[in-house]
Amino acid sequence: MSNLEAILSWIFGIAILVSLILSVGFSFRSRRSADPTQRGLMTARMNICLGIMLIALALLQMFIYSGSTLRVIVGSAFLVLGIFNLFAGMRNHAFFTKRRSSAQ
Repeated sequence: MSNLEAILSWIFGIAILVSLILSVGFSFRSRRSADPTQRGLMTARMNICLGIMLIALALLQMFIYSGSTLRVIVGSAFLVLGIFNLFAGMRNHAFFTKRRSSAQ
């Protein structure tokens, strides 16, 4: 493995680990929240973190390891799901932020 591949694998690994920890934290906070607006915000943040994690997994699969057909298909599926989760989370976060600011 070259030096660039080692650096990229560390960056993607750290991004995966941090987004995993944040998504679990936001999941617990959303489940324990009694306020529906706060629950929606925490769920939106969880979706954003899951999207980042899936995108990082896809990039790790596609760029670091030698490409087989199955690896490219799985990486592409993770990339599409990650982008969908990221944008859905961003849309929901904007919605619940406006809802929270209008309620105050």
